[in-house]
Amino acid sequence: MAKLVIIGDVGGCVDQLSQAVMPALEDPDAVVIQVGDLIDRGPDSAGVLAFVRHRLEDSRRWIQLIGNHESQYLGAEKFWPQRLSGEDAALLKNWWLRDRLRAAAAMRTGEGEEFLITHAGLTVDAWRKLGEPVTAATTADLLNTRPEDILWHERGPLWAEAGPDLYDSWLHSAEPPPFGQVHGHSTIVDFRRRAWRCGERIRQRAAVDWDARHTFTRISMSRFIGVDPQHGRDGAPQWSPMVFHDATLLV
Repeated sequence: MAKLVIIGDVGGCVDQLSQAVMPALEDPDAVVIQVGDLIDRGPDSAGVLAFVRHRLEDSRRWIQLIGNHESQYLGAEKFWPQRLSGEDAALLKNWWLRDRLRAAAAMRTGEGEEFLITHAGLTVDAWRKLGEPVTAATTADLLNTRPEDILWHERGPLWAEAGPDLYDSWLHSAEPPPFGQVHGHSTIVDFRRRAWRCGERIRQRAAVDWDARHTFTRISMSRFIGVDPQHGRDGAPQWSPMVFHDATLLV
């Protein structure tokens, strides 16, 4: 059992990352999972990568997932106009080659819920391409073999939009979700304006922690938890990591 601390998209905001992580790591049983998008948009992508590099030295306590912004340096199409330095781009490639960057993780809560953890979430179509695995652990293992036709796909687990791609796909599926999911990348609300950005069918199934900047959407018997805090260029004024106590890391 461990305390799992899930950190949403950072986007170059190193101060926000440090403020969230350092208190969590004071607990010797805590393991941090960061869902990707460490870089771009915010003021200090290089500082974020340097911070994570030191944390990865104790790889038992830090699990780093890949986001679509990192994928630009690892084989996917480039889309962000500002580029990393050659040294920082090489660092990401090194992490990828050494399996320090992963596509997915999986966990089980103390109450027995299983969750797949990815950057953007696994849609029904992507799940079917994987062979319709029935557990979060098997799904994470399959994603960590790096199937490029799924990872680099515009609606794959690095790119799917929370409302129209991820949640709608499961709401319209004949099969119920076999497990819950935790994801970053996008969200169904605008936290700054405290406004919804999704249709009524999703909204009636969702709840929001406006202060922590988390969303919770129930589809059938499974929960989908969004942890993207929408830091933007300057960082969110208030937010918290998603913490699961007495959890078991499956992958």
